[in-house]
Amino acid sequence: MTLSSADEPHPDVQAFLELYESLDTPSFDEVSAQEAREMFDEMRVTEEPDIELESVEDRTIDGPRGDLPIRIYDPGTEGEDRPLLLYFHGGGWVIGNIDTHDGACRKLAADSGYPVVSVDYGLAPEHPFPEGLQDCYAALEWAADAADELNADPERLVVAGDSAGGNLAAGLSLLVRDTGGPEIAYQLLIYPSTGKVTETEAYEENGEDYFLTKDDMAWFRGHLFESEIDQGNIYAMPQLAHDLSELPPATVITAGFDPLRDDGANLVERLEDEGVPVAHHHYDDVIHGFFNMISEPVNLDRAHEAYDDAVADLHAAFE
Repeated sequence: MTLSSADEPHPDVQAFLELYESLDTPSFDEVSAQEAREMFDEMRVTEEPDIELESVEDRTIDGPRGDLPIRIYDPGTEGEDRPLLLYFHGGGWVIGNIDTHDGACRKLAADSGYPVVSVDYGLAPEHPFPEGLQDCYAALEWAADAADELNADPERLVVAGDSAGGNLAAGLSLLVRDTGGPEIAYQLLIYPSTGKVTETEAYEENGEDYFLTKDDMAWFRGHLFESEIDQGNIYAMPQLAHDLSELPPATVITAGFDPLRDDGANLVERLEDEGVPVAHHHYDDVIHGFFNMISEPVNLDRAHEAYDDAVADLHAAFE
């Protein structure tokens, strides 16, 4: 399935691309994973949005390899049966952390009225597949047990994430369906990578000049997988699964100038064909990463629109 893009990126997106290009940072394949993380932290060009919540708390929980850091965002809404949203950050499974996606989690909590738990899962190559996914599963188990403490409903757990985080949310939903575990009520998948991205038209059209590049994606995947056989694992690439039925309802967000655009559309088509309720929101004039562009100097109306649409889907599902 091929989606359309606008004739050109939104002017605000074009301004961001010019700003990003002016930073003249090394490409990922010229640096180590740790250097890439430091570079990613330093080159953030948006400020943290001014979003105040009732509480924001850092904790550690038991993970499969020791302490697993999380951050809990509580908007202070009333009720003991609120849905609880687990958020897995993007960054190609190699970069990114709780702090790089703090703004996104604050906004999701504030706009939805639901507590959000951001998970600092282990990054590759130190923690190759499936270790990050195992961390996410541990966080899901913790969330089901801790829901009462957080005044949330353990039967209304949402898994969410952008890019690599969307991949983890989709992979976790498939894993739970197949092997058991706390039931997931909904998936929020923001430009997720879940299939054979390199075989899509969007990969060819948008693989250069639009922030996320073909070379970046190859570098990320080269760090994620220790062995070639892992690249065919359905929990790493859920669209390789023969059967996607009986998965939780989903919202899928795609961007017109994103090399992952058609991969997201293919996932929507698969879910629809196999009877999974899915809402698809396509923003044809923005790029990969736009969901985080919610504060100056790159404050996109289209990003705020995406939050509005995602939150409306969540409210429709639960209220």
